[in-house]
Amino acid sequence: MREMKDSGIGWVGNIPTDWKVISNRYLFKISKKIVENSNKYQLLSLTTKGIKEKNIEDTKGKVPDNYSGYQVVEKNDLVMCLFDLDCSAVFSGLSMYFGMISPAYKVLKVNRNISEEKFFDYWFQYVSSERFYKQYSKSLRYTISSDEFELLKSIVPPISEQQKIATFLDKKCGEIDAVCSDIQKQIEILEKYKSSIIAEAVTKGLNPHVEMKDSNVRYIGEIPIHWDIKKGKYIFNYLQKSIKEDDGVITCFRDGEVTLRSKRREDGFTISEKEIGYQGIDIGDLVVHGMDGFAGAIGISDSRGKASPVLNVLDTKQNKRYYMYLLRTMAFRGVFEALSTGIRVRTCDTNWGKLREIFYNVPLLLEQKEIADYLDKKCAEIESIIADKQSQLETIEKYKKSLIYEYVTGKKEVA
Repeated sequence: MREMKDSGIGWVGNIPTDWKVISNRYLFKISKKIVENSNKYQLLSLTTKGIKEKNIEDTKGKVPDNYSGYQVVEKNDLVMCLFDLDCSAVFSGLSMYFGMISPAYKVLKVNRNISEEKFFDYWFQYVSSERFYKQYSKSLRYTISSDEFELLKSIVPPISEQQKIATFLDKKCGEIDAVCSDIQKQIEILEKYKSSIIAEAVTKGLNPHVEMKDSNVRYIGEIPIHWDIKKGKYIFNYLQKSIKEDDGVITCFRDGEVTLRSKRREDGFTISEKEIGYQGIDIGDLVVHGMDGFAGAIGISDSRGKASPVLNVLDTKQNKRYYMYLLRTMAFRGVFEALSTGIRVRTCDTNWGKLREIFYNVPLLLEQKEIADYLDKKCAEIESIIADKQSQLETIEKYKKSLIYEYVTGKKEVA
C-alpha cells in the first residue's frame, strides 16, 4: 500500500506522498493568440463530447458577423469554459485539431516539463464532475477570471506516472464509452420504434385489413375508408381560463410532459416579472406549445396551474389522448414546420390560429379510445425498457467518474 499525505484540497483528500500540489500558473499558460484570417482556420466547438470541428456553412442559429477576436487553438491545447460554472454543460476539452474558437473560452498550453496534456484532460473531467471550481467564484454568474484560475491548485504526479495514468484511462474509458454508445443506439432504436407504432396507429388504425381511401390531404395520405377529415376548429375548443392565487407555473416540455415546473426543474427558465396574459390550466387539458409544438411539446396536463399565453390550451369532445398522439406524430413528421410562415431557426408558430385551420384524422369515437388505450400500453412497455437502459447508462457513467477520480487523485495505482 503506497504512502499517502493530505493534499490540502478538501475535495481531493489524500494523495501519494511523492505527488505535488502546484498552482495552475506553473502548469498552464493561457494563450492569447488571436486569429488574423478566419478563412485559414477550422471553426471548433467545445461540447460535452470534447472539442469538435464545426462547419461554418452549416452553423445554425445565432452566428457572429465575423470571427474577430476568435482564438487560435492548436493540437493538444486545453480549452476551458470558466463562466456559468453553476449550469454550463461543458467545462473543458483537449483539442485534437488546429483551428479557432470563441473568445469566451480560455485556451491553455500545458507546461510539458511537468505536465502531460491527457492526464490533465482527465483531471479537469474530475474537477468538472461535481463543479468543484464553482466554490472559488466571486461573481454572481459563477465565473472565474484568468488570474483566479492561475491561483488555483492542481494535483501533479511525476510525469512518467501521469503518462501511465492517461494511457490506462484512455483504454478503460474507451471501453466504457463504447458500451455507452451501444446502449444509446439501442435507446434511439426503441424511440424510433415507439414513434413508428404511434404513427401507424393514429393514421391507419389498428385493423391492418381495413379498406383505405385517399384523404385528399397531402400530409395525411390514405386513411381507413370509414374515417373522416375535419379542420381543427370543428374538433377542438380553445380555452382561456382564469388563474388562481395559489397556481404554480406549468411548462409543456418537448418530451410531451405537461407539468408544474416545481415537479421537474426550476433552472434554465426565463422568469417573467409580470405574468401578463397568464392563463389557468387544469388536470386533463390538452396543451400545444405555441413555439415548441413542432418539436413535440404537446401533451395532457397532469397538474393544475398557470402558464404563459404561448401555450394553447384545448378541449375536445373527441378523445384527448388520441389527439395528443396524433398531434405529436404530426409534429415529428414536420407538418407544423412545413405549414409555418415563421423565420426563426428551429421553431415555428403552432398557435391556435393555425391549429384551427389544419386538417386532422377523425376516426369513430370508440376507435379513438381503442387506439389511445393500445398506445398507452405499448408506449409504457417501450418506455420501461428505455428507462432501464437509461439507468444502465447512469450507472456506467458514475463508474467512469469514480474511475477517473481514483486514478487522477492517486487513490488507486496503475499496475
